[in-house]
Amino acid sequence: MGREYVIAGNWKMFKTAAESREFIQALAGEFPDAPGLTVVVFPPFTSLEAVRGLAARVHIGAQNLFHEEKGAFTGEVSPLMLHGLAEYVLVGHSERRELFHENDEDVNKKLLAALKFGLLPVLCVGETLPEREGGRTLDKIRNQLEKALAGVDGGEADKITVAYEPIWAIGTGRNATPGQAQEVHRFIRLQLQEKFPGNRIKILYGGSVKPENSLELLSQDDISGVLVGGASLKVDQFSAIIHSGLKLLGA
Repeated sequence: MGREYVIAGNWKMFKTAAESREFIQALAGEFPDAPGLTVVVFPPFTSLEAVRGLAARVHIGAQNLFHEEKGAFTGEVSPLMLHGLAEYVLVGHSERRELFHENDEDVNKKLLAALKFGLLPVLCVGETLPEREGGRTLDKIRNQLEKALAGVDGGEADKITVAYEPIWAIGTGRNATPGQAQEVHRFIRLQLQEKFPGNRIKILYGGSVKPENSLELLSQDDISGVLVGGASLKVDQFSAIIHSGLKLLGA
């Protein structure tokens, strides 16, 4: 089987519903359908209804979810509420972990809830700068994967995508070199093969991904896509990253 790429954009707390519609309509005209290419955007919750069914070639994801189906959880959004609005959902993004104090157990509950309700979870893992400089990157990643994937049935493993995001490279303008990224992606690949033999889980790289570095990152053996932050907010930049994937697919 040939290569497949997921090019995903996390919009974080940007874009109104109207801006989201305008963006997706414009983006859909910037690239062709191609075998092996999946494009996903993660708008804010408030835009999900506005962009539903807008462009078949742009898949929609939610940025977060709560692990309970319903209940007295003011301000939270359940997986049941996301059904029909989003296909994918981010779990364990570093900003959720760092700013909102989500731990690995919380992430595991969310991932299992996503799978239960037919959503495709994108599990984010990554290390801080002190952990990177202290040589603890692989231990951190191993621990995050082990805890987040606890209780996942092997038959559902292929519904999961993993995104490696070195926290020190998110929004800082610094990015892991392609070699550094490949090293961690290879490690993740081996961990996943050990836990789920024969799995086809895609592993994305996230952390200051730009048009200028996307082609080299996507060229690495164990990188099967990118999770883009700031550059996904501009049609021309995000489209250029998509075209890096298309080029490598020969499309």
